[in-house]
Amino acid sequence: QDAFVAFHVNKVLVSKYLKPLQIGELAPDQPSVEPTKNEMLVKDFRELRATVERMGLLEPNQLFFFLLLAHILLLDAAAWLVLYYFGTSLLPFIFSLLLLTISQIQASWLQHDLGHLSVFRKTKWNHLLHKFVMCHLIGASAKWWNLLHSQHHAKPNCFHKDPDIDMHPFLFTLGKKFSVELGIKKKKYMPYNHQHKYFFITLPPFLFPTYFQCHTFYIAYTKKFWVDLACMLTFYIRLFFTYGSLLETKTLNSLISLHRMLESSWFVWVSQMNHIPMDIDYDKNLDWMSTQLQATCNVEQSLFNDWFTGHLNFQIEHHLFPTMPRHNYWKVAPLVKSLCAKHGIEYQCKPLLTAFADIVQSLKSSGELWHNAYLHK
Repeated sequence: QDAFVAFHVNKVLVSKYLKPLQIGELAPDQPSVEPTKNEMLVKDFRELRATVERMGLLEPNQLFFFLLLAHILLLDAAAWLVLYYFGTSLLPFIFSLLLLTISQIQASWLQHDLGHLSVFRKTKWNHLLHKFVMCHLIGASAKWWNLLHSQHHAKPNCFHKDPDIDMHPFLFTLGKKFSVELGIKKKKYMPYNHQHKYFFITLPPFLFPTYFQCHTFYIAYTKKFWVDLACMLTFYIRLFFTYGSLLETKTLNSLISLHRMLESSWFVWVSQMNHIPMDIDYDKNLDWMSTQLQATCNVEQSLFNDWFTGHLNFQIEHHLFPTMPRHNYWKVAPLVKSLCAKHGIEYQCKPLLTAFADIVQSLKSSGELWHNAYLHK
């Protein structure tokens, strides 16, 4: 299966866990591709995958990732040094807050690379550094992230299968189909016709400080991720020890809360610009490439966009090749575009601000569809 190939770096290692599950071979007269999948597209994508491997595009440039980690650690240290040398008045506090936020969000992009096993050739080194970045530098569980994010990649924008759209219908109504269904059923958890307005003051600033903060500890505790829990505590110990020596308790709490809110806003706008405006539906069991393309879009490349989004402006390439190091996305993009053109699949690429605006526009459209269906007798 293409999903199996996409997710696993060491296929020999993981294949041994599948042997007990094997029940036999397909009969010679049986098709190897299910009827819901495009057989020619499956074949062409597998040829593209082979080309990618021959070109060495799955090989990481470890200097690139070392420099990423170095600039994260420098920003983290600079955030504390600003307060240490310039005092804790308003201007140094704001500057320190910005540096800490940038360091944290860039650490989020790096842990994303490590979680996808794209930094080192050996899986165990990816896992070890993932724990350091995710648990110690950010304060969240690495295994919790792997659990949720793998489900998202397997079935993006598929209702009941992608945890990233679990906000429907409790906070927002997403997608044209589900918005109409919800309206016809007369269900109303929130005033969805105003969701494009309350989006600004709900999900972006509060996803990290509320839901993620609680959920990562809840999952780590209930699933007994004890190592992750211990490493997560070192983040808070470090934060309170270093900043607690400079700031009063109220000011320290403000620093932590504000940086989480800023980090959350940055993360939500970047992560949702590629998905919320796209098709959201039940799982139709499509082939790998069709599944990913209908749920993802790209944002134009530039040095700033690459850095600001952690290369998630290449969301299409990332979803097709999740273990590919991010510095190679631009190299494979023309090949993906060519394959999309051959099979008549839309390859969307937008300016950054347009992608942000499309989040709001899609929420507004979904809310209007719900409202019309809700009022219809």
